[in-house]
Amino acid sequence: MKKDILNIETVHQCNCCLGNKTLHPLVSAIDLSKANVMQRTIKFDFYTILLLECECEDFIYGRKYYDYSNATMIFLTPGQSININEGKAFPRKGWLLAFHPDLLCSTSLGRNIKNYSFFSYHLNEALHLSLREKDKAIECMYNIEKELQHAIDCHSKTLISRYIELLLDYCSRFYDRQFITRNEVNKAILNKMDIALDDYIQSGQLKNGVLPSTKYCADILHLSPRYFSDLLKFETGKNLDEYFQLKRLEVAKEMLLGKGYTVRSVAEKLGYPSVQYFSNLFRKLVGVSPCEYRYPVLCNAGGICLLFHRGS
Repeated sequence: MKKDILNIETVHQCNCCLGNKTLHPLVSAIDLSKANVMQRTIKFDFYTILLLECECEDFIYGRKYYDYSNATMIFLTPGQSININEGKAFPRKGWLLAFHPDLLCSTSLGRNIKNYSFFSYHLNEALHLSLREKDKAIECMYNIEKELQHAIDCHSKTLISRYIELLLDYCSRFYDRQFITRNEVNKAILNKMDIALDDYIQSGQLKNGVLPSTKYCADILHLSPRYFSDLLKFETGKNLDEYFQLKRLEVAKEMLLGKGYTVRSVAEKLGYPSVQYFSNLFRKLVGVSPCEYRYPVLCNAGGICLLFHRGS
């Protein structure tokens, strides 16, 4: 049976569906305890932030034993949907913040909204709040609601967008904290990533010059690309290209010290565009050429490797 999808196109329509009064056509902060929430799949055509205070196991959204359980926050981009139509009751405690992209025009938030990568996370990568974090998020919601009570004037858009931006900045802090409390789990994820990258190298795909992409790794780890990128950056300080370059270099070192590989064959197997490129990069990062690294005794004082010039 085709799922019943409610497509909410405007903030005003969202208010009507949830039994809330429209105070501003482009933004609304809705207290779910006062809302008439319908049970179905809902698609929002604007930015939506859900703060759900719920002990029900139906709404853990990826929560694990190592996460807080005081509240859960979900971030949806325009056009994204959330499924609540499987015979489950939607939480009656929490908040829904809806804001249309037009609200952000010519504002600081409009320039920075793409920096809040958690809007691109999967639902099971939701943010799980401690009691203190929940109180701070709700305080931000109250501030937005209070500003909405003021008559619309030339300052409304600026002030409301700043309050929303403040909420998102706090959520960035809370997500960083969640990465910390998930430290051991994240290490296991990165170990799986290392195994996947090793398999990729051994598969010979690098010979075609195709490097592993963020999506490739994220799919293997069952994560969204943005969550994987943020996790990797948080744990290692590097993006995937930087991380893989160093990993590929370590593999090159092992191959150079082993048997059966020349400098040229190492460069080709690891997907470097040329032997010269590989040699220059290796020297830059390691301090010596590949040939010097492999045969330090046979290289003259000037750093010129005779074996390399003989075709190694």
